[in-house]
Amino acid sequence: MTTTTTTTTLGELAERTGRDVLAHLEREVTVPVVAGLQAQGDLIVVPAELLDNVRESRYVRWTEVPPGGVELLRGAGGGNPHALVADPGTCRWTTTVHDLTGLTLGMFEATAVAYLIHPEHGASGIAPGRYVVRRQRERGVGNGRWTAGNRMIQD
Repeated sequence: MTTTTTTTTLGELAERTGRDVLAHLEREVTVPVVAGLQAQGDLIVVPAELLDNVRESRYVRWTEVPPGGVELLRGAGGGNPHALVADPGTCRWTTTVHDLTGLTLGMFEATAVAYLIHPEHGASGIAPGRYVVRRQRERGVGNGRWTAGNRMIQD
């Protein structure tokens, strides 16, 4: 995993995309950019080359990520949204993918830095490349012990 920084702050990103963050977050922090696996709450972003069980559909339909972003997942109980945002013309998104695990929400390709932004978590930058966005899951816990079942992480 490679980490770099940009000169984009959380406040600048929120203003540029129209997606605000909660007041407890430091708006002047520089948003790091990661080339590799990263998680934000109940989402995980995986470089596509690391997953051999996820591929685009034969009839894939890509759409450009608009300046205001694409909502990827809303938190439990209608909570805050995780959004993918990017500068115009630099990122495209699709939900027409095959994944036998059922965890994949979609896939995106970025030619410039793209960002995940969430009101409570802030933002993280994603280096140019092709990525799969999936739900995270965890092993179930019951009576203080691990159980055999898995459950989705709910943010």
